[in-house]
Formats: sequence, C-alpha cells, structure tokens
Amino acid sequence: MTEQDRPAAGSTSNITARAIAAAYKAGATDPVEVASEALARASRAGAAFISVDEAGALGAARASAARWRAGAPLSAFDGVPLAWKDLFDVAGSVTTAGAQIYRERAAATVDAPLVAAARRGGAIAIGKTNLSELAYSGLGLNPHFGTPVNPALGGAEGARAPGGSSSGSAIAVATGVVPLAMGTDTAGSIRVPAAFNGLTGYRASTARYPGEGVTGLSQTCDTSGPLAHDVTDCIDFDALLRGAARVAPLPDVRGQRFIYDERSLARFGVSDAVARNLDTFVGRLARAGATIDTRTPASFLAACDVIRELGWIGSLEAFARYRSLLDSPDAVRLDARVRTRLEASRNVSATRLAELHARRADLLAAFAQELGDATLVLPSVPHVAPALAPLERDADLFARVNLATLALTMPGSFLDTPAVALPSGRDDAGLPTGAQLLRAQNDDDRLLAVAEAAQAVFSSQH
Repeated sequence: MTEQDRPAAGSTSNITARAIAAAYKAGATDPVEVASEALARASRAGAAFISVDEAGALGAARASAARWRAGAPLSAFDGVPLAWKDLFDVAGSVTTAGAQIYRERAAATVDAPLVAAARRGGAIAIGKTNLSELAYSGLGLNPHFGTPVNPALGGAEGARAPGGSSSGSAIAVATGVVPLAMGTDTAGSIRVPAAFNGLTGYRASTARYPGEGVTGLSQTCDTSGPLAHDVTDCIDFDALLRGAARVAPLPDVRGQRFIYDERSLARFGVSDAVARNLDTFVGRLARAGATIDTRTPASFLAACDVIRELGWIGSLEAFARYRSLLDSPDAVRLDARVRTRLEASRNVSATRLAELHARRADLLAAFAQELGDATLVLPSVPHVAPALAPLERDADLFARVNLATLALTMPGSFLDTPAVALPSGRDDAGLPTGAQLLRAQNDDDRLLAVAEAAQAVFSSQH
C-alpha cells in the first residue's frame, strides 16, 4: 500500500475493505502493517473506542499474513481490521453496552455468532466501539466513556453530535481507523450516525442475522448491520456474515421503481438542505432510467400515527428489560437522559404493547402490498448533525432533538424495513446529509442490489 493509498491518522479516508484486500493480494502491504496502523489510529480516536485488543489483533494479523503469503486467504476480509459496537460479545472482552454499571462485568467467554462468522473469514477485531448507554439514544452522547466526535465536522458551533446509538462505530469508520464497523439499529441507530458522518449504513431485517450474544433493548425491533464507506463493502460483509453467496448486482437502475413524494417531507420538519439534496438524488435516479412514483405509502404514514398516538414498541420493551435495574440502587448510576426515557414507560397500560403488536402486524402486510417491487426513498434524518454542547447542557433540548432525529427512521423499524442509508450531499456549512432506501420486510437482497446500483449513479455524477 503506497503512502498515498494509506489513510492518515485522524483522516476521513474512504479506503474500503476490498481495497485493503487488493493491496494484500498485490503484495503492497500486509495484515500486520495494516492492523498496526489501525491500532495506532484507534489509540488516537478519542472516545470512539471503549476497549482495544492490541495483542489479539496483532496475533490474528500475523496468522492472516501467513495465509496471504501462502495464497490461501480465508475470504476477501482476511486481515481486514474491523470494530464491533460494544453490545456484541467478543471473547476475552467485557461487553459494557456503554454503561458504567457494566464495566466490572466478567469478560465474554465466546464470540457472538456474527463475531465468530467474521473471525472465520479472517477479519481482525481491533476493538469495541462506544455507544449511547444501553443503545438508547439517537444522538450518541455518553457521559461515562465520553462522546465520540468527528474532527472533520463542527466549525463555528464546535463539535457535532455523532449520532447514535452506534456512535463509536460511525466515528471509527469516518476517521479512517477501520473501513467497516458493526452497529445495531432499533429505531435508527445505524442510519442516523451514517447520515451525520457521510457514511453508508445497512439496517438488516430482524430475521437476517442471529441476535445471540448481542445485548438487547427491544426484542421486536433490534437488528444489526455494518457502517462503511459504500454499499459494496456492506454487501460483501453481509455475505461473509451469512456464509452465503454475495447478493447479485444489478447492471443499473433502469426499470427500477422508486417511491418519492417531496410533499410529505414538511410533515417531518425536513430542512431545506436535506430536502434539496434528496431531490437532486432522486433526479439523478430518474435521469439514469429509474421510474419515480410520486406518492407516499399510506401504511408508512399510518405507522407514524401509531407511534405518535400509542407509543414506541421499543420503549415499552426496553422498560421491561431494564425494570429490575431501574428498581435497584444502581439506577442512579445510569445516564440521567437514558433513565428518564426508560422511566417514561413505567405507567403505560399493560395492554398497550399487545395493541401495538396487533397494529404492527396489519401495517406490515399493508406496507408490503403498497410497495410491491418498489423502493421507498426518504431522508435518513430531517436535519444535519446538531451541535453537541447545547445537547449536553439542556436535557429538554436533548429530548426534543432526539425525537426529531428519529422521526424518519422509527417508522421503518416499526415496519421492519431493511434500509440502506446513503450520503446524499452536504449543506452550505459542509455538513453531510443522508438518504435512506427502504423495502418491505425481508426483501434485503433486492434492497442491497438496488442500493448498490443507486450508489453507482450518484457517485458517477457527484
């Protein structure tokens, strides 16, 4: 790997996993050098990492280097450094879930199935990334381990919120520590940090990946997925995790149907810059031969209404999961913002969750029927990354901004839509904006193929 190809410390390099593998194959670098560089960058990445496994990573890198020298890599990810959100069990590492109270937990003795699948492909676990405590925020603040920030963003207003809850995973990729990091998404926790940091993020349908070995929040809405610099790396990693053939690519977007209705954006308080960039994004798809249907699925809007009127499934399930903690003396050790959100569900009717599940089942079927073979296009987040300092000072402001931030991702989670968040451009201050593509539950293969084709259109004209 030449000095020009190698990401500089603290840079926002967009080097991909496949570029690293190509360099290994060409003999331009080796896994030990790349892992050493990643570890050095991780040590300078501020609060992005909760823990770093230098000995384990270098040991794995040496084994990978031997395989590459023998011409027998385990996969295209052999020797590629990765990071895991600190909800995933990694053998030998404590899983903190971003919580002070879990610092003294015993280390995990076995890898989560997804971690094990990546190891079988030779991928190198550099460390565990930071997150909102218990994965319960869309903004990414953490008073216990610090809040990760992207040094390339900010300006006159100072540091920006990283997005959550997969904050550390996003910052680890955006700052060039690793080309890909694993996150989780319950209400938007992959898509929001992807949008705030100009990354690509893939929220898988909940049935696509095993959830064992991953600290949960909502048994209904929790799922996993990678953050990376492009869809192609996400697709390649998806194949490795599932032990399956790679999703077949589409030649282009000609003949693909997209649903986009700019008239619905005002309902979500979408900023001018986000709307403008999304309109440009859709316009490019149309010029490349895609068909644009100007409508908003009624079932999607109905999901928004259900969440507003009846509440969020994830909140009720999170309270049930952590009720014993909330009732214990350790409750005072929680982030006050997280504790307040959890406690908000304490007095909700016992029948509410069943009512939400019944409404959800009806809307899942309706959404699939309305969408057919089309892909819904929406902003990932209505606004760019907000300034961090005011959110840290003002709990009421935090609550309002957090709710607004998740306004366009929560309905998709309610409907279990596979979703890909893509960069759509920047605002006048240079802050990233994002678009998300959604399809019906379990239509992940088609979504990924469409997203990769859409990415090619946008990249070629950007």
